Amino acid sequence: MSLLKNISDVLAGKASLGEVRSGKWPGVRATHLKSNPTCAVCDGTTKLEVHHIMPFHIDPTKELDPTNLLTLCESSENGINCHLAFGHVGNYQCVNKTSKQDAKVWNAKFKKRRAEQAKKSAAADKATAK
Repeated sequence: MSLLKNISDVLAGKASLGEVRSGKWPGVRATHLKSNPTCAVCDGTTKLEVHHIMPFHIDPTKELDPTNLLTLCESSENGINCHLAFGHVGNYQCVNKTSKQDAKVWNAKFKKRRAEQAKKSAAADKATAK
């Protein structure tokens, strides 16, 4: 992790000062993002973070464990910072052990909302075409 990123994460409450990541982390992160290229909650594709369900400073053995990782965004494109809201329940100091399950439930809600909006938009387009 670069020094600037580490300082930024510490100031945001996302990390503790002096946390040292495995040298393998960049490769694991890249592999995860290649396999999971969208936010697990809103399907966003910008400002993606690879979230550790169990933070590696609490359990270092899970830092590189693919089952402990979840792609979440910080883009607020849908009016929400998914990493903060679902990964940390609104506080970067908190651990949300059910973040994968929460993401799945809310992803279904976002998809349903998008489908309903698309249906309304199509109906409106059809009405104006007459």
